[in-house]
Amino acid sequence: MNARGQLGDFLQARRSQLRPEDTGVATYGERRRVRGLRREELALLAGVSVSYYTRLEQGQAVNASPEVLDALARALRLDDAERRHLNELAAGTRRRPAVRRPAPERLSPAVRQLVATLGDVPVVVLGRRADVLAWNTAGHALFAGHVDPEIPERPNQYPNMARLVFLDAHTRDLYVDWPAKARAVVATLRMASGQHPDDPLMTALVGELTVRSSEFAAMWADHRVKAGGDAVYEMRHPLVGTMNVTQQSLRTEDGQTVVVATTEPGSASQAAMTLLVHGAVTTRAVASQPLVRRE
Repeated sequence: MNARGQLGDFLQARRSQLRPEDTGVATYGERRRVRGLRREELALLAGVSVSYYTRLEQGQAVNASPEVLDALARALRLDDAERRHLNELAAGTRRRPAVRRPAPERLSPAVRQLVATLGDVPVVVLGRRADVLAWNTAGHALFAGHVDPEIPERPNQYPNMARLVFLDAHTRDLYVDWPAKARAVVATLRMASGQHPDDPLMTALVGELTVRSSEFAAMWADHRVKAGGDAVYEMRHPLVGTMNVTQQSLRTEDGQTVVVATTEPGSASQAAMTLLVHGAVTTRAVASQPLVRRE
């Protein structure tokens, strides 16, 4: 992935998703060969020349001014997250490509303390590529109880949440509306790719998922973006059944994401979550007890 290519692809994808009738562009009943708006139509809406806009889409222009980016964002009807993504992509075209392999992501003492403090509340900490950097016992039990709980302690073997969602049958089955979860994962990954366009590990991850999952490839090509927030998912856990879980995403100063899972107080979902967490904590405590040899 390179910044110029990503910027052009994003503009083209968004242009193709706008219908002329939604923007006030007259079509006079003609038969159109392109999906969405034509380049010249979008350029007219944004108040830029067709040749300049064409160079932007083709990755041949850099240094787009804030005024031009703002005009394009209005013409494309971008939301706040998409506007930030557009500006990050444009900024990336002005940076010199990084030549060093990025340093491994690690948790700060403050984030480790936060995970420990939350105790029985399921928590997972994700890096910028959706690598699982840490989880507590409850978080492991909820999101990936079939995976070795100690694996996030091995930096070269971090489980990756995007891989789990798209390539792991257990994780897919956790979500009643799996496509909604999958789209959210792709949109978050797309936002991160705009912030780190020269990250070779990000490029490798996207390439792997594109090859191994046609569903990922289709969602990635849609260029949707998402920045944190929260969402309620109906999760179908094999140990305690179905429950509605709110997943809240909190950003750290290092750009990592702390995902906290909660349920509505007094609900059947809360009872199921309590049962799951209690069982996981008890099992972990028993497993950590030293074996006593009887003579």
